[in-house]
Amino acid sequence: MSDYLADVQKFAPKADAAVVDSIVKYCGIALRNKDSSLVSASDKAELDRVRDGFAKKKLELDAAAAEAGIAKVCDTMKGVNQKSRVTFYYLLAEATGTLGKLA
Repeated sequence: MSDYLADVQKFAPKADAAVVDSIVKYCGIALRNKDSSLVSASDKAELDRVRDGFAKKKLELDAAAAEAGIAKVCDTMKGVNQKSRVTFYYLLAEATGTLGKLA
């Protein structure tokens, strides 16, 4: 858990540990596999899954808001080759003003 929080804090120094924990629980066993624990920002299908999965189901965002948030997170994490799914999701919620839905 602390590893996830530390990674999120690289981008959001005042990250809420309870929200990070909520995201870790949401992701569940996906975090056990190296490949599924990462988000590939260069893969449109992967970003579509983030939009149609986490953004729509958990954050209750419409497609346009989700895509705008995803683009912002991709820009924020530009240069990071291995984007942690937990960090990506946290930054997406922060960028779209929906952190409260995860607490």
